[in-house]
Amino acid sequence: MCLAVPGRVLDIEERDGTRMASVDFGGVVKEVCLEYLPDLQVGEYAIVHVGFALQRLDEESAKQTLELFATLGMLQEEFGDPWELAAEAGGSPLPGRIDVPQEAQK
Repeated sequence: MCLAVPGRVLDIEERDGTRMASVDFGGVVKEVCLEYLPDLQVGEYAIVHVGFALQRLDEESAKQTLELFATLGMLQEEFGDPWELAAEAGGSPLPGRIDVPQEAQK
């Protein structure tokens, strides 16, 4: 699934004529194109989909959405390590990692 996720702009720069930003999605930082929101500023929030900031969002709404996504595990699905997600889906531990069965953890 590919989500539109709110993120906070950390910094902005122009790269090869394109306005780009580092955006924080609840602890995960990604590079995002700001061409659709040319007046977006550092510290503001935007909804981002497939690497493009699409719509400005107020801080409260952004934080509520990020909290909900985290609670539902959707941030891990969207930003998690693809190798780890694939291993979990296949029921296998990652190479070099020892997984302790649930029963042994109790």
